[in-house]
Amino acid sequence: MGRLADFSARKTRAAETARLFPLRTILDSSFLHPTVHAGNSWTRRLYDGPFHLWRVPSGSLPAVSLVFVQSRDRNTGANDPAELGGGDTDLHLIYEGLSRVAADAVLAGSRTGAGADVFFSVWHPEFVALRKSYELPRHPAQIILTRDGHIDFESSLVFNVPEARVFVVGTTAACDRLAVAAGERSWVTLISYGEDGVVAALEHLRTEHGIRRISVVGGRTVATSLLDAGVVQDVYLTMTEKEAGEPGTPLYTGSKPPIFDAIVRKRSTDPEAPFLFEHLGVYPA
Repeated sequence: MGRLADFSARKTRAAETARLFPLRTILDSSFLHPTVHAGNSWTRRLYDGPFHLWRVPSGSLPAVSLVFVQSRDRNTGANDPAELGGGDTDLHLIYEGLSRVAADAVLAGSRTGAGADVFFSVWHPEFVALRKSYELPRHPAQIILTRDGHIDFESSLVFNVPEARVFVVGTTAACDRLAVAAGERSWVTLISYGEDGVVAALEHLRTEHGIRRISVVGGRTVATSLLDAGVVQDVYLTMTEKEAGEPGTPLYTGSKPPIFDAIVRKRSTDPEAPFLFEHLGVYPA
């Protein structure tokens, strides 16, 4: 069994056997924001209504959403997001489900996305079928953001899945460092943002590669840089009641925090992993 096949089998088994608890809506102001609906009858029952996606901008940039789990003491850093206490419902319904089911790509920094056993997709059969109904590829494209290019292509699963497009977005120096390894893999594309910054790279992803919707899964340094660049439209934030995670790791670490406005607020009904979920619009300070 190949690396992705083995990984996919394990992830699918975990998703199929997980006990998922429904969410309960406590606020819905989606009508005030430019959103569209996603989901099916199965997701609407568990999520307590339609899942909202920010409408893709009319310009040259893709829609960019952040997806984070935050512990009770406001930490987001952890080796595994599950350590922060969201439980199976957050993991399988939101993190590996609704937040990326309609995404053209999932973006992460190299620390989060270039591990030996990391590949971002949907695994529950309901979400696999939902992506197919949207006429999207089985797996979202994988985008890895790097400043220095210190990535081991051989050990990282994400660079060894020919059936999924991979984009490495980095500085000119980072792309130069990775040119040989990327050249050996036709499905890997290097995008240098040089002096023009990550905004130009995102524009290139949309205009040249058809990436219209991106789900960003970490980490906080990447999230902060994208928020500061003004390219993030919304945030899917799960706030747990567990004190956990790497201390001093808030979602935003910059000096100009944006304004967040609640689109939807819901509460988990899982007694063993209670959490508050918020879908937040991002607006300039």
